[in-house]
Amino acid sequence: MATHLNLLLGGLFYSATLFLVACGLQLIFGVQKIVNLTCGSFYALGAYFGITVAGLVLPLGWPPQLVLLALVVGGAAAGLVAIPLERLLRPVYRRDPSYQLLLTFGLLLMFQDVFRFFWGATPQTIDGSLYAAFGFVDLQGSLVAVYNLIVIAASAFIAIALWAFLQRTRLGRIVRATAENRQMTEAMGVNTSRIFTAVFAIGCMLGTLGGALVAPTTAASLEMSAELVVAAFAVVVIGGLGSMFGALAGAVIVGLMKIASLIFYPEAEVLAIYLVVLAVLLFKPEGLLGRKTV
Repeated sequence: MATHLNLLLGGLFYSATLFLVACGLQLIFGVQKIVNLTCGSFYALGAYFGITVAGLVLPLGWPPQLVLLALVVGGAAAGLVAIPLERLLRPVYRRDPSYQLLLTFGLLLMFQDVFRFFWGATPQTIDGSLYAAFGFVDLQGSLVAVYNLIVIAASAFIAIALWAFLQRTRLGRIVRATAENRQMTEAMGVNTSRIFTAVFAIGCMLGTLGGALVAPTTAASLEMSAELVVAAFAVVVIGGLGSMFGALAGAVIVGLMKIASLIFYPEAEVLAIYLVVLAVLLFKPEGLLGRKTV
């Protein structure tokens, strides 16, 4: 029972970081209709930046709470690289999706070379003392890492804050109006180019933040970009393209399926997720919470 609880919380931790990336992917697609394959690269960028920031502040003897704050700020700041990249993507906004896929896939490959240039080909890690510094709590006889609970809570808070921003603020309503009808929004005097830049930056910052939060628990490597892209698109397919609640539901399903596979049949860990994707594509192609477009 204790082992299963640890695995369950581990699955929710994975879901929490995966949700941030998929949420950014959904936000960008929902407003700009761009299928952004570089979402995995931003996740890796956040992880590398987080490791670099932690390496700078840990020797200063900062308490773990401040180190985590620096990690979050550094990870989010790394997402600002999205501003010049958004300008690069503008020529393909109104073109066939194949152009978008080719351009963003090319950017993903370029990011891998950037990572190799600045951080080398060897996986980078943070001193394990940061993860352990937050301690453990006893839940039903199982020792659970407090850091995992912090990340799960942070992801839930971000989901609620993003929903409140889109539904309850003036800027959020403008973003939703731009997603529904760009031409009408422009006719009402809204600078949609700025909205696109802001949305793309927010979406990418969610990805880099997810990478920074996961950095204390894993190594940043050149392969993590491609691995995360596959998982993020599985989440999007399951939840429904363009649906924020779909991203949340899809991330939880993927995380729990991953853990269920580890408990009952570890060899089928990857296969189980794609069986769910296949079932959704066959019986509900628009996703569990997506809208039909026909």
